[in-house]
Amino acid sequence: MADSRRPPISDLRSTNRCLLYYITDRTAFPGDELTRCRRLLEKIAEAARAGVDYIQLREKDLSTRQLEALAREAAEIADQLGTENGERKTALLINSRTDVALAAHAAGVHLRSQDISPREVREIWSRLSRADPSVRQAPILGVSCHSPAEVDRAAADAATFAVFAPVFEKKDAPTAKPTGLAQLMEACNARIPVLALGGVTVSNALSCLEAGAAGIAAIRLFQETQVASVVETLRNLKKSGS
Repeated sequence: MADSRRPPISDLRSTNRCLLYYITDRTAFPGDELTRCRRLLEKIAEAARAGVDYIQLREKDLSTRQLEALAREAAEIADQLGTENGERKTALLINSRTDVALAAHAAGVHLRSQDISPREVREIWSRLSRADPSVRQAPILGVSCHSPAEVDRAAADAATFAVFAPVFEKKDAPTAKPTGLAQLMEACNARIPVLALGGVTVSNALSCLEAGAAGIAAIRLFQETQVASVVETLRNLKKSGS
């Protein structure tokens, strides 16, 4: 069933709330595989309690069976935990795998630029939801974009939001050419919310929001910090800049 507590998709772009998107990477945690997965689920729970809007399960190296098992646990956590006042819930998206998202009862899918279109995913999801009432009626679909044109295409293809990257230079990917704030500003003219990704920190996040970004997407910014503190800081930036 659709979550009535989450704002309608059409309201996301106009909301003054800074949308926050945690992208997971369990391989950054120390220890064996079991320990890394446990640490990841703990971080997902922390992010959900802190009020992060979206979490992308991006564990691309796992087998389908392993990914589905992890996704089921993560989806259960995301469904059960929300902010303390209970007004919102965190939505879990599965990277690229519509089949796993459906099997795990996740809220949606994050699509890479070379994946099938959001419109095709919606059609698949709609057919299955009519046959199975346990399937959420309307998936949340994020799309990775690297140019304003790709963002416009994602909007035309019925994406919920776009993630625009890399905005800034990334220490772990120095050869990736950053798009810069000017390109981000142009991308933010699209009809869907645009989240800034790539080298975004607490220090430079405000410049992304001032360029028109509806929110911030990140791995380390959430995974290597006290999430509640980062969430409070970023949302206060949005309020102060509005």
